[in-house]
Amino acid sequence: MIVATDFPVWVRTTHWINALFIGLMMRAGIQILAAYPRLYWNDHCTPGTEWLSFATKDFPRDRLWTALDMEEEPPLVLAQPGGNNLGLGRHWHFFGAVFWIANGLAYVILLFVTDSWRRLVPTSWSIFPHALDTLHTYITLHKPPASAFHPFDPLQQLTYFAVIFLLGPFLILTGAAQSPAIEARFPRYARIFGGRQGARSLHFIGLVLFALFTLGHTILVIYTGPGRNLGDITLGQHEHDTGLAIVIAVIVIVAILVLYVLTSLLSRRNPRRWVIALGAVFRPLMRLLTLRARSRQQYPRSEISPYLIVNGYPPRADEEYERLRAGDFAGWRLHVYGLVEEPREFSLADLQELPAMTQITKHHCIQGWCGIAAWRGIALADVLKQCRPLPQARYILFRSYQRDTAGRPFYETLDTRLFDHPQTILAYEMNDQPLTIEHGAPLRLRVETQLGFKMVKWLREIELIEDYRCIGDGMGGSREDLMHYEQVASI
Repeated sequence: MIVATDFPVWVRTTHWINALFIGLMMRAGIQILAAYPRLYWNDHCTPGTEWLSFATKDFPRDRLWTALDMEEEPPLVLAQPGGNNLGLGRHWHFFGAVFWIANGLAYVILLFVTDSWRRLVPTSWSIFPHALDTLHTYITLHKPPASAFHPFDPLQQLTYFAVIFLLGPFLILTGAAQSPAIEARFPRYARIFGGRQGARSLHFIGLVLFALFTLGHTILVIYTGPGRNLGDITLGQHEHDTGLAIVIAVIVIVAILVLYVLTSLLSRRNPRRWVIALGAVFRPLMRLLTLRARSRQQYPRSEISPYLIVNGYPPRADEEYERLRAGDFAGWRLHVYGLVEEPREFSLADLQELPAMTQITKHHCIQGWCGIAAWRGIALADVLKQCRPLPQARYILFRSYQRDTAGRPFYETLDTRLFDHPQTILAYEMNDQPLTIEHGAPLRLRVETQLGFKMVKWLREIELIEDYRCIGDGMGGSREDLMHYEQVASI
């Protein structure tokens, strides 16, 4: 094989594709961070223990507030798509991740197939002192001699190697450690990074490092000769047409920035259409990787969080719920019907007579916070088996006494493949006490491989259905309809 001495087409193409999608993911990452702008090194997320906060809101101690109240609204200039749009931000982030990873894999494969790796991968320990010398040269505002670029100087080569082979995989690994399905299936994996919050904090640090690299890379491109550098990365050579190379590079960069703005504005104008289109790219992969994931988590009682954040206000102005609450839920009934052979009603006492189980698991909120609690209840499978679901039942619809932001009954759906998971339960106790009103009394759903918004509180009824597209706005749940979350909530 011949060692490449220039910048072949595949290098230039993957470079600009990487610039597009890493920028998109960074913007979407800021959008996701803004949904819960606090970072922790512990998985309890107790207010006041964060190591870094970007929050601008203060909450009085004399009234109930929820995690949704804590969302910030970043400007479009920083975030994708900006505003209060966590659902859209996640879709943009996952969409960008698919292409960024695919582009990175193509780059690495071609790097070794063409033997171009020799220009990038250090082969001698001497590169470290040489890189320090080059750093000193830059700090003293001098430029390395032209002979130092082959095609990179030692500091560039070491930096590019670290970004491609260390920082990139680090971001993928810390991102995966924040998935409830992955952490539930492989509890030890997340502990490598200090739990979900440790992974989230490290992921943020990776974002900062990528931003610093981008800034430093841009400065050095200009400082060491924009004509030469942009000629290499746009035309594959720097001996001719350097002016044309600069014009092309500026046009590409401006086009990328305009694309960020346009896609942000258009997706905010018609979010449902964009959710469907963006989700089509990553949704099949998400279903394939996580729907069959089994939760294996079981934390010791010593790790139960001292405080579990409330998310969602209890049912307001619901006369039936208030009447049941006043009677200590003695008259409450869980209705199970739909595509079942035998519809049933269960009182709380009926459910408590079924075989009970207690699990100490971690709650993963889509906003980014988490907490560990002991949940006691009955397996959802034990309840549904008494009603004998029909073969055509593909989804389980859970309705709540709570209302969504549009004033309609709150609902969520689960794929029936999740109902017989060992840790999918209907919980009536939390931390050895009956559920509080704030946390879903008298009964709530727990699905430990899913994000928290799927775990419906203040349960009213369960219906087995064939298709969720005829329910509500047809997206699979209240949060999906109104906040544009994804129906499969395992990542």
